[in-house]
Amino acid sequence: MSDAPIVGRSRPVWVRVVGLAGLVTTALTVWLGLWVTPPDQKQGNLVRLVYLHPPIAWVALYLAFGLAALSSLLYLWRRTRSLFWDRLAAASVEVGVVFNALTLATGMLWGRPSWGVWWTWDARLTSTALLLVLFLGYLALRRVPADPEVRAKRCAVAGLIAFVDVPIVHFSVVWWQTLHQGATVLNADLSPTIHGSMAWTLLLGFVALTLVFVWMVAVRYRIEVLADRTGAEHLEISLAERWAEGGVAVPTAPAPSNGSVELRPPSPVGQ
Repeated sequence: MSDAPIVGRSRPVWVRVVGLAGLVTTALTVWLGLWVTPPDQKQGNLVRLVYLHPPIAWVALYLAFGLAALSSLLYLWRRTRSLFWDRLAAASVEVGVVFNALTLATGMLWGRPSWGVWWTWDARLTSTALLLVLFLGYLALRRVPADPEVRAKRCAVAGLIAFVDVPIVHFSVVWWQTLHQGATVLNADLSPTIHGSMAWTLLLGFVALTLVFVWMVAVRYRIEVLADRTGAEHLEISLAERWAEGGVAVPTAPAPSNGSVELRPPSPVGQ
């Protein structure tokens, strides 16, 4: 896979367009959710959190961690192995961790007036918190010094193991008795319990945060590639200095396209 559509001297136009679209649709969602849609008959104005909380959870659980798991799987498969998938997985996890934390935060804001407590060891809440811890561990694993390919392999395995918790989070309200309500839109009967302007605003919220997710992943992926290139250049400079101290000349070679460092044995000066 090539980094050309994302990485270049300047940020690609499509990334800017997606970012602007995400900003506009998010602002429109907030405006519709706060001032246009009516309050709920039972929950009153508290229902306005529904326009943000489910879309945020959708991005964290299904888009971010789903894309990370798919990218990890494609990296482990020899036919599709490329650092592109490793970087994409890393970018998706970082964005997913942010949305996972926001999922818990907005859930607590909803739970305090609904349940009377900020936090309870409910199956849905506990499994979601565990998911955050697992992917924080994934990010910590990426910081352990190692060869890029070794790091990519072990992080891909860790990402797939962490993803096992996603279906547990999804089905937790079905498998156990929980305080958390069931699915509002994608329930077992496929009969949404939200209608009218409230339904359209919720749908817009899903679209808006999906666009924000795509923009954040694209930006984070570009940073990942540039960081790898910078690290490779610093390593080559350090090696050149060490070899120079030993009285050997270092042949120059173009950097590999996948961002990894290609080391060649030095040749004695004068040969």
